[in-house]
Amino acid sequence: MSSLTRRGFLASSMAPLALAQEAGERPAPRPAGVEVLNPRERVPLSWIIDDSTCLVNLNRFSIPQFAASTPGGGTYTHDWRSMPYEIPDEFVLRFAQWSQREGVKGKYSIVPFPALVGRVDRELPGWTPKQLADSLALVRKEIVPQWDIHPEMITHTRILDLKTGYAVEQRGREWMENWDWCKGRGVDEIAAYIAYGLQILKNADLLCEGFTTPGGFGAGALPELSKAAFLAVREVYQTELPHYFRNLFAKGEESVAPRVENVSGLAGDDPKAVVSIYACTGDWTGGWDCRQEPEVDLFITPDLSSGRMVEVIERGEPAVLLCHWTGIYFNGRELGFQAMQEVVRRLHARFKQVRWMTLSEIARYWAAKELSAIEVVDGGLTIQAPYACPDFTVRWPMPGGGGVALGGAPLREVSTWQSMEPGTWRRDGEHAVACFALAKGVQALTKLG
Repeated sequence: MSSLTRRGFLASSMAPLALAQEAGERPAPRPAGVEVLNPRERVPLSWIIDDSTCLVNLNRFSIPQFAASTPGGGTYTHDWRSMPYEIPDEFVLRFAQWSQREGVKGKYSIVPFPALVGRVDRELPGWTPKQLADSLALVRKEIVPQWDIHPEMITHTRILDLKTGYAVEQRGREWMENWDWCKGRGVDEIAAYIAYGLQILKNADLLCEGFTTPGGFGAGALPELSKAAFLAVREVYQTELPHYFRNLFAKGEESVAPRVENVSGLAGDDPKAVVSIYACTGDWTGGWDCRQEPEVDLFITPDLSSGRMVEVIERGEPAVLLCHWTGIYFNGRELGFQAMQEVVRRLHARFKQVRWMTLSEIARYWAAKELSAIEVVDGGLTIQAPYACPDFTVRWPMPGGGGVALGGAPLREVSTWQSMEPGTWRRDGEHAVACFALAKGVQALTKLG
């Protein structure tokens, strides 16, 4: 089965409007000329890693389950018995150290009950308790500083019976997490399923502010999925602003900016919203099943002039790449990792006005960007923000001379975007641009002089 029929299928088969969820509340329209820019005037970059977990090479154990759920076995003709059963922690450490050196950030899945092999909060048959404990400790120490942790539902294969903790007896696409189980189910049932996976990772002392859907989980129930996302993450982790990753557009002009959904309570102390993060690429690092050679040039060409990442970065939207951990390891050949390293090398050579961020950081920024009410007052701004946000960057008309203060404290004036950081501002013609730590509640940027 090619990667197209998993997550890539979403980008090719679903019309853009089919992915739209309920937006909910929004503040009043902003005055003319007022614009929230990208953080520090830099385009967010992020890398989504799917199908990762502790020790288990998900492919070896999931492919026969996919085949058994597909009439005639479908296209699951992989020689899965020749695949390694483990992706070793030595590789995880080398990957983590590389991402730290390069400043790469994003999302790293920990599948909670990978392909029914075992639960990461209890035991993984085939590995000792110490090996599992050491693997989790490695994730906490080396992965977490640069990467959000997500569950990727529970098993990434068969649906779990939440009452028994075992896979349901039924087989078929409607009983696999990747496909049709959500269709016709309500918000509470979907939320309970998501929460089960989140709770396993909480038991394993991993913090999650969001989750990833395996493949097409949520098909036929996208509005319910969005509402369930908020309920599940809020219930297990009391997260202020949950987010999730499901959708992507790997080509075309459709916006890949995050969608801030189901917003309510903006006027109160406990606003509610959930953010859907979009990827902008396919998996061109080798695919989930290691059947494809990496295609680095689809991300960015050797001359650095074109490719999907160039398109998205140049239009100023968050550029979120997609890959699969199984393809990064590539059955021990590490072809996907080599491709990933080359993509990052090219991106860093081509672009300076970019900033690596985790999905939770992007989600928080976009919620603040869309949901903060802003008014122009005497050449300055009054901002009422439902969410705090670092690096908040705003541009507004401010003709004439003078400076800018935040809450009465003058901001430091700089001359270029390269110098923008929290606590600074610069003049842009007849406009001012300021970067600061946005606090929840009401703040004022005032014009000095």
